[in-house]
Amino acid sequence: MTSACNLHCIHCHARGGKRATDELTTAEAKRLLDQLAEIREFRMMAFTGGEPLVRADLFELLAYSQALGFTNTLATNATLVDDPVARRLFAHGVVIAAVSLDGFDAATHDSIRGSPGSFDSAVRGMRALRRAGILLHINITAMQYNMEQIEPLMSLVEELGTGILLMYQLVPVGRGQEVGEAALDLNANERLIRFMAKAQRATHAIMEPVAAPQYWPFLLQENGIRGGLLLHLAEAVFHGCSAGRGFVYVRPNGDVQPCPFIAVNCGNVRELPFAAIWADSPVLQDLRARETRLKGRCGDCLYRRLCGGCRGRAWATSGDYLAEDPSCFIHSDDGSEAAN
Repeated sequence: MTSACNLHCIHCHARGGKRATDELTTAEAKRLLDQLAEIREFRMMAFTGGEPLVRADLFELLAYSQALGFTNTLATNATLVDDPVARRLFAHGVVIAAVSLDGFDAATHDSIRGSPGSFDSAVRGMRALRRAGILLHINITAMQYNMEQIEPLMSLVEELGTGILLMYQLVPVGRGQEVGEAALDLNANERLIRFMAKAQRATHAIMEPVAAPQYWPFLLQENGIRGGLLLHLAEAVFHGCSAGRGFVYVRPNGDVQPCPFIAVNCGNVRELPFAAIWADSPVLQDLRARETRLKGRCGDCLYRRLCGGCRGRAWATSGDYLAEDPSCFIHSDDGSEAAN
């Protein structure tokens, strides 16, 4: 919705801060929502930023989206949320709020978020969202700076009544390029995914990886599944990287990208109808046919349908969104035989 934000996170893919001068107007945003409503794949609308709560017409757009039949979700840092704001969000159709929390303590979170006091404000905001009846998702971006905080953070996840824990992994795009050394290496990536699998058995929250689709083949391997009917059943439920397939990202100026981490413009909604971009973009077509177009280890992998690697990380590290995902620790002898 906007690049404006009241925080200054060190890893922000959108380089949030000041509002851009070319953001979609209210009328343009409504026209986009009308067009999105015609695409049957899209039934959930995520309002994000920047910080969407700093945009003056947020509630007007939420109401418009709700009237079109979308399930509204809000990605927010929650620092601007109090009880009246939370109740208003609920009244405007926000069913889920995804709140970023990058540390178990204020020192870690505030350092990553670039704003003293943001941890306490975020926790207060999350409690207000829960009181208003909004389902809470917590977004954690795992990086070298906070890896030791993730396990103790689970107690706060439970206390806040979190429905889904979205475990992001730092992708070096946007401001994240400036802290690329904080991205997890192969060993840290494996350690994190092993922790997620272990934690899932102890938490009520659903653990969901973002930019780490290797989680799904890892779970299969841990249970001795390396092919056959059970793999095909898993592929029918979990589709790995969703960039450009069931998900797209519209920048504040109307540029359409496959995901926030792939800064490749598929077209602009000011210049083309969204349906034309969705149907005709060569980039999106590539990603929908990724099973036959992936390169390197990802292209040869048994799990290319279930996982497909993080296309955003492939692009960020090589400039090629079809390249192999360099963060994958699944060994080639475990998953290098092509699946039919």
